[in-house]
Amino acid sequence: MVRRWLTLWLVGVLSVVAMSGQTVMPVKVAERTAPKELKLDTARVSRKKLLQQPTALKEAPRKMEMEPAVKREAQEAREEVSAPKSAAAPDTLARRVRSRRHVAGESVVQHDTLTAEPSDTTRERYVYLLHADETRYNKRINPDAQILVGDVVFRHDSMYMYCDSALFYEVSNSLDAYGNVRMNQGDTLFLYGDRLHYNGDEMLAKVRDNVVMIDKAMTLTTDSLNYDRTINLGYYFNWGTVEDTLNVLTSEWGEYDTQTSDAVFNYEVTLTNPNFVLTSDTLHYNTKTQIATIVGPSNIDSDNNNIYSTLGRYYTADEHAELLNRPVLTNEDHHLLGDSIFYDRTNGYGEAFDNVVMDDFAGKTRLTGDYTYYNELTDSAYATQRAVAIDYSQGDSLFIHGDTLRLLTRFPDTDSVYRIVQAYHKVRIFREDVQAVCDSMEFSSLDSCMTMYYDPVVWNGPQQVLGEVIRVYMNDSTVEWAHVENQALIVERVDTGHFNQISGREVKAYFVNGNIDKSDVIGNVMVVYYYKEEGDSVAFGMNTTEASLLTAFMKDRQVDKLLVTDQSNGVFYPITQIPPGKDKLANFVWLHKLRPLSKYDIMVWRGKDEEDKLKVTTRKEVPLPSLKGLIDKK
Repeated sequence: MVRRWLTLWLVGVLSVVAMSGQTVMPVKVAERTAPKELKLDTARVSRKKLLQQPTALKEAPRKMEMEPAVKREAQEAREEVSAPKSAAAPDTLARRVRSRRHVAGESVVQHDTLTAEPSDTTRERYVYLLHADETRYNKRINPDAQILVGDVVFRHDSMYMYCDSALFYEVSNSLDAYGNVRMNQGDTLFLYGDRLHYNGDEMLAKVRDNVVMIDKAMTLTTDSLNYDRTINLGYYFNWGTVEDTLNVLTSEWGEYDTQTSDAVFNYEVTLTNPNFVLTSDTLHYNTKTQIATIVGPSNIDSDNNNIYSTLGRYYTADEHAELLNRPVLTNEDHHLLGDSIFYDRTNGYGEAFDNVVMDDFAGKTRLTGDYTYYNELTDSAYATQRAVAIDYSQGDSLFIHGDTLRLLTRFPDTDSVYRIVQAYHKVRIFREDVQAVCDSMEFSSLDSCMTMYYDPVVWNGPQQVLGEVIRVYMNDSTVEWAHVENQALIVERVDTGHFNQISGREVKAYFVNGNIDKSDVIGNVMVVYYYKEEGDSVAFGMNTTEASLLTAFMKDRQVDKLLVTDQSNGVFYPITQIPPGKDKLANFVWLHKLRPLSKYDIMVWRGKDEEDKLKVTTRKEVPLPSLKGLIDKK
């Protein structure tokens, strides 16, 4: 009997030796080197229990496939380690790692290993094989790898990995996975692909071909992705797409942080939104806040609008931007430039700060200042802080400065649309042929009239015109005629100390080629006029006249002749016999010191002296009949 048993045993051994060249697992299995402080415990599992375990794994939902099995194995491990503890076996939760192979149709236990469960505050070092339908080993081809086929499942720390087949390198703590590769961490992060190389020591996953990463509402697709679990960072380097609930971003290179939801994109970056498209070379983006941070030359295009910026933020959900480093906003008719710009596309307005330039291409005007507000919906804007409006519709540009400048559009959606330009407080105007100062001004394209209020003064060549209100009517940006209302005064320098003067209730001046050609002075007309011989620069006499109506004709920007009504009186004085006080009208004032000398000089305010200001005139009240008085008289 003993001899027969020995013979059968010898035949079995020889059979195993003869099969060693086949692609099957040897009886002796290379086991992972365990931590020195742990004592490895081995136990044989019954055939019945082993066959039950894969069934349970297959029946569980794939997303949570391992959780029931892990719990069951942990319970079995607790039962096996419930024996009295020793110094070599620490008091920790142990888990069983199983694998099996098929030899001649029979499932054989490869090994059962109990390993210590780490504390919650530390990461697990080793990658664990949890399940495979078939385990193989080929010493000649790949002596370091286990060949795993069918429903392969690994776990490393909190990361589970699934695939159709794999090569498992226990010694190097790594694996290569093939076919329907899936990784999931918790219930928010999922990673799919066709191939995976995972290094457990470096905690680095390299996923290739048809790669998809899903993190909450974010989906990343590419062909090559590396995911570093030590810093929770996935990055691609051969084109990829990131999509959330609102935007789609593509780039040649990119990275995504699963902890912060921050993404970085480089090289040919495109952010596509239903309302705009952002292109850049470098862009930062957060999928949770949906804020795009611009850190390189970028363009944002929407409808007919373009935004160029090299630094700033674009809030894609609210569609407003905070832009720095001299951004530019451009549409069909406008161009806005500033050191920084805030733009709200939803509400249709923008704010620009410091060294602002806004061009109206249609109206051929420019608005500058240190603060500018623009509303696209109402087609209006205003500027403050060194604000200047420039009209360049003609060859000679017109410069207007004031504390505040406003551009308004009336009835923008109708056929009756017209523009209004307002300037108020300390207004100064310069053009080569005309200059002006006033407290406030308004220009309306409805009647092409520019109205100046509160002590306005206008200079045209050697003439100075002032009054309570001055209205200048334009034709294609050239002066056609002007109307001076109340306390009108025209002064012309003749030579040193001598001035031609005309005052009246109102003045109407008519222009030809930008120069005064004729003036009508109406009501309470008073004149001081000096006569000179033709070609002589020195006056030889002076005439004073009073009339109700006077017409002055100009030539070469100087008074050529005067025409007065028949009901007038005048006195002529030789230049040497002019009585004291007769050479100046009662309201005479020469305000050359206030005159803007250049387009730069309009920024320097020089106001009237108190004695030079116009006296306020009020209309006298007309006494009305008293009913009470009439009754008393009766």
